[in-house]
Amino acid sequence: MLGLSIREVSLALRDGRVSATELCRKCINQIQRTRYLNAFITITEETAMEQAQRADNRLRTGKPLGPLDGIPFSVKDNFCTENIETTCASSMLKGYVPPFNATVVQKLLDQGAVLVGKTNLDEFAMGAGSTDGVFGPVRNPWSYTSLYREQSTEDPDSDWAITGGSSGGSAAAVASLCSFLALGSDTGGSTRNPGSLCGVVALKPTYGLLSRHGLIPLVNSMDVPGIMTRRVHDAATVLRILQGRDERDSTTVQAPSTPSSLPEHFDIRNICVGIPKVQLHSDRPLGDSSSVLLTSRVAAMFEEAGARVQEVSLPHTQHSIVCYSVLCCSEVASNMARFDGLKYGHRSKVNSSTDAMYATTRHEGFNNVVHRRILSGNYFLLKSNFERYFVKAQQMRRLITEDFKNVFRSGIDVVLTPTTPSDAERYSDFIQADNQTRSAQEDVFTQPVNIAGLPAVTVPTALSHRGLPIGLQLIGQTLQDWKLLTVAHWMEQKVNFPMIHLHGESNERELNRSV
Repeated sequence: MLGLSIREVSLALRDGRVSATELCRKCINQIQRTRYLNAFITITEETAMEQAQRADNRLRTGKPLGPLDGIPFSVKDNFCTENIETTCASSMLKGYVPPFNATVVQKLLDQGAVLVGKTNLDEFAMGAGSTDGVFGPVRNPWSYTSLYREQSTEDPDSDWAITGGSSGGSAAAVASLCSFLALGSDTGGSTRNPGSLCGVVALKPTYGLLSRHGLIPLVNSMDVPGIMTRRVHDAATVLRILQGRDERDSTTVQAPSTPSSLPEHFDIRNICVGIPKVQLHSDRPLGDSSSVLLTSRVAAMFEEAGARVQEVSLPHTQHSIVCYSVLCCSEVASNMARFDGLKYGHRSKVNSSTDAMYATTRHEGFNNVVHRRILSGNYFLLKSNFERYFVKAQQMRRLITEDFKNVFRSGIDVVLTPTTPSDAERYSDFIQADNQTRSAQEDVFTQPVNIAGLPAVTVPTALSHRGLPIGLQLIGQTLQDWKLLTVAHWMEQKVNFPMIHLHGESNERELNRSV
């Protein structure tokens, strides 16, 4: 039951083959069985069972609220949840209980979805590995498959792969069958990156299509709530529910009209797929990268099916990471100013003066990654540096955006790229480099999309020789998210990615590849 799609389990709920409370209990039990993954910060068992009971009452009377009524979901712990602790995986917000729900969370609850927990992340969503939060790193569920373990001579507690980040907890929750969907946030690839490394569908919608109200901000001009599911069709179902204008978020836009579901049969011959001449830009060697080779094979698959495939030029995307670094740090410096120990969150016991309390609170509450970004951002925003750094980065952002506009004006429908340079690295290898270096390496393919505000989706595509997932990214035009998902749905059907399969309770720590 836990391995079904949202559409399948919704039908099972309506037909009475399973109750919402039974389904919720299965998910809670699964979360408990996979605690070693460290995917969840908070488990909302009592609240979830109450929500599931109300869903059962509606389903029994034949009056479900929608396709998500009774469906368990999880939320990254940087979305505000009413009366449920929201920490951003930081000491700064330990104990903070918001008095309201983020808009996207409230929309899911209004549809009868059941919140089973809050998921782990990098502190304040700053990272690409889900390794730098105060609650510890998240483990990739695929590290515990037979195929991966057969190649390892080490103990599973020391040899495991990262999930990617910063929404690694959400990706692990969906991949390990703990919830049917999860919300993440995407500022530079933070849903698509872990989606690729954990083998789940990860959608970053067009900027402004989903409300950011209640999402604790990182970079306001790029943050987007992301959707993680195991099927593209499920992501489309969730998108239809979450999209649209919100009076609490002035950057939201009116959602375009969309059909009730994705087409089951789609003529791919009407689609033109663009492949960047140079695969964007990376500091890591990509000549023999499995993700780049896989991109070429999938491009050939599109071409063999009758789609047009042509090279496209995105000349300024090679500067995207540098541009993003300046803009990200600048906005972080502004956004983090609210955490001063006065209104909410951690407050230092030092009270010799107000300045001392401020300084000590922020020293104790933030980790070194957050400290560095705040310091860098304030440096970029100095009057003497503003024109040289911030303004130049904004100008480069416009050029990158124009690159994508020119590509789509030429008749390209979607752009196909890798999502990450490779499959998931071992945790012990990943932490050899610092957070900034890893973020620059891992976000190279995903970050330009946030700069341009475009929609993009990661589709699980294949397993590497190590038995770990590799996903590819499709990039669409502004507000053409539905068209993007239609192409992604076709691709998903063709690549036939294997679902992860969990063994029985007698072998809880072992996952196995399901053919």
